[in-house]
Amino acid sequence: MKFRPLHDRVVVKRLEAEEKTAGGIIIPDTAKEKPSQGEVVAAGPGARDEAGKLVPLDVKAGDKVLFGKWSGTEVKIDGVDYLIMKESDLLGVLEDTASAKKAA
Repeated sequence: MKFRPLHDRVVVKRLEAEEKTAGGIIIPDTAKEKPSQGEVVAAGPGARDEAGKLVPLDVKAGDKVLFGKWSGTEVKIDGVDYLIMKESDLLGVLEDTASAKKAA
């Protein structure tokens, strides 16, 4: 991808929505909601504080994140749909519990 976000913005690619419910019911395309989780593809260098010092972002490329239903601006780059949003629009980072248990 040839896009570099500026300041405290991040580029997120939505993760695919589930096609079945936990009970095995198949959800038709017209009833699916857009997923509110995705993977950070690129992140800007960070925002500047009042003193002009650069404050780096807490997320990096590859992080799986949750965001609000109406967060970000949808764009299409090289035929792929992405969301561009500020880091403050992200609700949190999803951490892999299996790798966390191995580290402990």
